[in-house]
Amino acid sequence: MSPRPSLHSLLLMAASASSSAAAAAGGDTGLLLAARHRRLPVAAAAWAAGGHRIRLLHSFSGARVPRRAEVACCVRSAPAARPAGPVTVRSRNVHSEKNYKAASEERLGQLVQKLQNEGINPKQWRLGNYQRMMCPKCKGGSSEELSLSVYIRMDGTNATWNCFRSTCGWRGFIQPDGVPKVSQAKGDIETESDQEVNGNKAGNKVYRKISEEDLNLEPLCDELVAYFSERMISTETLRRNKVMQRKGRNKISIAFTYRRDGVVVGCKYREVDKKFTQEANTEKIFYGLDDIKRAQDIIIVEGEIDKLSMDEAGFRNCVSVPDGAPPKVSTKIPDKEQDKKYQYLWNCKDYLDSASRIILATDADLPGQALAEELARRLGKERCWRVKWPKKNETDTCKDANEVLMFLGPQALRKVIEEAELYPIRGLFAFKDFFPEIDNYYLGIHGDELGIRTGWKSMDDLYKVVPGELTVVTGVPNSGKSEWIDALLCNLNQECGWKFVLCSMENKVREHARKLLEKRIKKPFFDARYGGSAERMTPDEFDAGKQWLNDTFHLIRCEDDSLPSINWVLDLAKAAVLRHGVRGLVIDPYNELDHQRPSNQTETEYVSQILTKIKRFAQHHSCHVWFVAHPRQLHNWNGGPPNMYDISGSAHFINKCDNGIVIHRNRDKNAGPLDVVQVCVRKVRNKVIGQIGDAFLTYDRVTGQFVDAGKATIAAATAATEGTVQKRTNSYGKSNVAHEMLYPQMDEDDSVSGQDSII
Repeated sequence: MSPRPSLHSLLLMAASASSSAAAAAGGDTGLLLAARHRRLPVAAAAWAAGGHRIRLLHSFSGARVPRRAEVACCVRSAPAARPAGPVTVRSRNVHSEKNYKAASEERLGQLVQKLQNEGINPKQWRLGNYQRMMCPKCKGGSSEELSLSVYIRMDGTNATWNCFRSTCGWRGFIQPDGVPKVSQAKGDIETESDQEVNGNKAGNKVYRKISEEDLNLEPLCDELVAYFSERMISTETLRRNKVMQRKGRNKISIAFTYRRDGVVVGCKYREVDKKFTQEANTEKIFYGLDDIKRAQDIIIVEGEIDKLSMDEAGFRNCVSVPDGAPPKVSTKIPDKEQDKKYQYLWNCKDYLDSASRIILATDADLPGQALAEELARRLGKERCWRVKWPKKNETDTCKDANEVLMFLGPQALRKVIEEAELYPIRGLFAFKDFFPEIDNYYLGIHGDELGIRTGWKSMDDLYKVVPGELTVVTGVPNSGKSEWIDALLCNLNQECGWKFVLCSMENKVREHARKLLEKRIKKPFFDARYGGSAERMTPDEFDAGKQWLNDTFHLIRCEDDSLPSINWVLDLAKAAVLRHGVRGLVIDPYNELDHQRPSNQTETEYVSQILTKIKRFAQHHSCHVWFVAHPRQLHNWNGGPPNMYDISGSAHFINKCDNGIVIHRNRDKNAGPLDVVQVCVRKVRNKVIGQIGDAFLTYDRVTGQFVDAGKATIAAATAATEGTVQKRTNSYGKSNVAHEMLYPQMDEDDSVSGQDSII
């Protein structure tokens, strides 16, 4: 089989045949001159008719640029009658023609130099026209297309350039020295010398009227029909979509006609080497617009050939964008008048408003996905769907609709559209979006879905540590809250290597380090009274412990006298998660934070807001948070454990947390052992990892360790607790009443304070 001819060779063959036929007939190639290039005789005739006012602007150029006149028509709504007698022509400039020419040439010289500094240096410079050339940044890609469009104003006031390759998108704007600075958006607006017709506003813009005859369009030649056949596009589809061709200067171009109600309003040409051009000053609309009139479902593709491919698959309710895809998603959507890139959406708004479902079938590359996002943002994501392109072989994925048609056939393309998915909306999900996570939870793949054991057997049935949850810990001052959390962190580090970030405002760093090292090394830090006869940790053990401290814990500390806010703490904790991989955060305590709530916000609303922020942080970063909060002063307190609803500030502490724990110790020698700590699990949201109940641990003052209490100790502590509850029940007729007497005023930090203290 002979190799498939390229579009380049087919177009050249057709152009050569056409040129030969035209030469034999004594005719020309039929090239249509643009309206803004009309010659002076035409202008003189129009002036003589009295219907239009003509302004002549001259192009001042260097030696390499041919001198020519440009004609621009300013159309009035009603032609003014030509006065009798001679007409005085007023100059539009206060300077003489000679001075104006000199100033323009000086500005143009500066622009040329600045363009050359950017690497833009064509063989010749053209003024007042868009000039296509090789982009110095992307070199036209693999096809080496002339993708850079350069525009220099005829008066030399500015120049702009833009690379239309979606993977490049290089653009710029320059002005000569001494010219008043204007924004690039304003500099891109063409003046009356650059446009044949220009309205005052985009919505009132007057477009050129064009027709197939004016553009010298004709039916496709056999070579181009064969080219489309190779791409699986039939002659019938080409005829229905009125795909045509245009000849000129020994070349031939494919012409895609853009129509509204059957009338040609624009035309896009595809020349050799995949070079695209469009008719200037025509209305921007979708290609195939008439096919979606009153359609409930609309398919939007990225190119005209993709639109034809959808026709082959049986979908005529399809349109193509006229200007391709952007290199990336824009930061914000501009106003309608400034949204030039997507003006076709506003021009076709009536067609789109009636659609209930819009399927975005843009290309699979990054610019194609950026285009889908830009379209969805403007059309409304709630009614948008997106396609998933299939693989064309074992390794590669189809890029667009035409590749699916060519490699897999029309049935596969139909399946792609029929299986389109809802366009994702941030914050709105389906359960299937989480199926991989649910599968891992079911299979226990990660190992922490069912929680991490605390290191104390008596607690493992009540409470486990789950990443992404919030545990609120409370208890009257000097009950051991901070010490118990430190011991828990040491156990978790030994069990699974977790790292932590500590925001412990009540602890001095050196004291906190001492407590953690004693729990790690299981020896006292000093030869002090509390150490008794126990051997102090050795210098080698101390050095190894310091290394462990540095590897395991990170600190959040205020470096001045100001109090930290919750936002400040969470921002630093996020940095610790991303930089150091920490899995747990301790905020101890709540009342040491800066609480500057608005005057119109209640404390309950404020606490709810804080806890919501903490929970979102925990869930988003899969980080467990322990939040310590003190209870308010309890009246008529008899020494029993406080209630979670007694936390100072709001009941939201118990309502919004995942786990609620009360740390309590006995202070009455007659009521039971003083070294027993009662861990009261008062709330467990997830029944899989725990339940409500009490655990009893004994505390070693020498090493700061907590261990499971023995049966006898538990029995004694339980009896003491039951006695306290019974006493309160008899006094008030109901149990669990904590508002009894003012508890003893003790130091807020859990430091050693006396013989009866366990901390």
